[in-house]
Amino acid sequence: MAMGTFKVWRGDREKGEFREYKTDVSEGMVVLDAVHQIQAESAIDLAARWNCKAGKCGSCSAEINGMPKLMCMTQIADLPPGETVTIEPMKAFPLIRDLVTDVSWNYAVKKTIKKFSPRKPDAPDGTWRMQQEDIERVQEFRKCIECFLCQDVCHVLRDHHQHAEFMGPRFFVYTAALDMQPLDTEERIEHLKGEGGIGFCNITKCCTKVCPEEIKITDNAIIPLKERVVDEFYDPIKKLFRVFGGRR
Repeated sequence: MAMGTFKVWRGDREKGEFREYKTDVSEGMVVLDAVHQIQAESAIDLAARWNCKAGKCGSCSAEINGMPKLMCMTQIADLPPGETVTIEPMKAFPLIRDLVTDVSWNYAVKKTIKKFSPRKPDAPDGTWRMQQEDIERVQEFRKCIECFLCQDVCHVLRDHHQHAEFMGPRFFVYTAALDMQPLDTEERIEHLKGEGGIGFCNITKCCTKVCPEEIKITDNAIIPLKERVVDEFYDPIKKLFRVFGGRR
């Protein structure tokens, strides 16, 4: 057993600072374990959000040494040995207190996206027929645990604070799960271009790098959706049809 040093952000929206804590670190510990020990030993009022401690609820998102991560899935042994570990709240969302941020904006954004609307059953028994490859394509997107790490790392939200004009990678994944569903009949491309602000994304793949479920956010969701927007609004032939009164 060794002694670990942790710099933890303490404060609220008005003011705050990093405070240093020391606690025993043993083999197999994750950052969330250290936070719990700090709470038990020296900072009983330290606010931190968590639930499952198994990397499936997405509650314990934070920034560890400047990188958005799940505290429960970040092994202390994987961090630079002997160095102080910095733990702070996500920067893309308003701070409530200490390590807890207000992520309610994300749920409001989700409500703006048209829900799944299936076509009528096409088989005599009242069911549908689909290709297996079409089903498999959208299954990856269903793995999202809504930890919002991809939102936190995205520079459009994190650095430029374009929350009013950009819904972020989490909701491009959500839209892709609906839009690429073979039974769905809704149209979401105009929303992506306008209110969704997909044009702000410059596909740096930072969102893909921090995803704990290893969803290929950029390659499998964002780029295909960008291509659909381009086809719909910037294809020269379609543009001519719109100019001269044809159907879009």
